[in-house]
Amino acid sequence: MADLVEEIERLLTQCSLGQRRSIFRQLRQEFPIHSLEEQLNTPAEVILEAIHRAPEITLRGIRGIVAEAEFVTTVVSLLKGLGWQDKEIVGDRPYDVLLGDDNGDVRIQVKMQRLTKHQPTVRSEYPGMFVVETQRTRSGRRRTSENVQEKTRPYRFGDFDILAVSLHPSSGRWSDFRYTVATWLLPDKEDHRLLRVFQPVSPEVNDDWTDDLLQVIGWHRAQQRKTIRVQANAVP
Repeated sequence: MADLVEEIERLLTQCSLGQRRSIFRQLRQEFPIHSLEEQLNTPAEVILEAIHRAPEITLRGIRGIVAEAEFVTTVVSLLKGLGWQDKEIVGDRPYDVLLGDDNGDVRIQVKMQRLTKHQPTVRSEYPGMFVVETQRTRSGRRRTSENVQEKTRPYRFGDFDILAVSLHPSSGRWSDFRYTVATWLLPDKEDHRLLRVFQPVSPEVNDDWTDDLLQVIGWHRAQQRKTIRVQANAVP
């Protein structure tokens, strides 16, 4: 059998690009790429074409899902051998990842660096910094115990412990993240219980932002009280 496989591989190297593509199409009829094909009862090529045709608001959500999957695959997976558990999240929670070790749980919200017209967003109040939008995708209202309606789209301080921001829009690498402590984020200008919707993100590692998840977990557990700085570093 091994000799047969080696012979097929040798013959494939002698085939033209068109011939190899024809063989690939034949094999694709037998071998699905992902279980989602069976779940949706359509091949991956159709699913990808649907995503390609989707409006920008849908693509924004898909990018966010990809960033979350990349975080779990390339970052969280490395912690499993260090005594950490990637815990199941039950219910609709304001965080994407729940990690736990012997010292307790850490709640992480994963967001994408914001894009405007396919370019990294810049805002005049945050010179030299990237921008992340920290609010839920869907809007709504709820009544408080004082029977007052309040918006449910903005996140509140205490909803999660760490903010992870994918810098793929500027770096081109899905594995490129910046982390900060949630309590350090800027408050809403009118309601200090809420996070400001647009937060500045440092393009460089500094005392507020790190590219090391374990370091930011240490910051969070140290319970230092501070607010991230708005600095004028030049965006590369």
